[in-house]
Amino acid sequence: MPSRSLIDMRVALGIEYDGSPFMGWQRLGHGPSVQATLEAALSRVADDPIKVTCAGRTDSGVHAWCQVVHFDTRAPRSERAWILGGNSHLPRAIVILWAREVAGDFHARFAALSRRYRYRIINRSVRTAYDAGKATWERRPLDVIAMQTAANHLLGEHDFSAFRAASCQARTAHRRLDRFRISRQMDNVLIEIEANAFLHHMVRNMVGSLLPVGRDECSPVWIAELLAGRDRTQAGPTAPADGLVFVGPRYPQSCGLPVEVSI
Repeated sequence: MPSRSLIDMRVALGIEYDGSPFMGWQRLGHGPSVQATLEAALSRVADDPIKVTCAGRTDSGVHAWCQVVHFDTRAPRSERAWILGGNSHLPRAIVILWAREVAGDFHARFAALSRRYRYRIINRSVRTAYDAGKATWERRPLDVIAMQTAANHLLGEHDFSAFRAASCQARTAHRRLDRFRISRQMDNVLIEIEANAFLHHMVRNMVGSLLPVGRDECSPVWIAELLAGRDRTQAGPTAPADGLVFVGPRYPQSCGLPVEVSI
């Protein structure tokens, strides 16, 4: 039998990161990215080039609680070695939470059943210092009930052209939103969204259109009109990246990943 070091194995990792120092997830030729930084660290552990595939790309300044990636390698390393070795070569802004050897047909992107995001707004009259870079500040009072009423129009499967970036390269704008929950905890307005997949800037564009509803500048039914009109130019501006966190994907339990990213 061939030695294990000559057999490709597929490994999945859970990654947490602060997106502030990076120009987004995707590897770039003109600036730091989470992907390139992670690949460099893993390549040192493997003593061989490593290329990773993620569950969902994040934009510049967007954070992640549990991004999931997979990669193939011939390096005979334990799950513990990937975690400890990888973290020893990563900056403070990125950490490997867990590692699992997975089946050869597992795919971090295509095996995901859904993806979850959370957007946090500090809603008070003065800006935040402690949460700078981790939340968006809105000084005017927000009506969370009106925002939730508006958001309910977005649930289900729709054409989300009104909320996709002009640069979005997705072949279709149809997506299925399974959860859109808006709540308040003192000065924090929390927006939790789950969908089968997201378009480029989709979450931030939806939040940018919900803010005028919360400020009583537009009625909740305006969101339904935007959705039906499919015209991005008529919707609200893109909300800042600061408040957005990629919570993580959900996978079938059969994938054998930690419960926090499983259905």
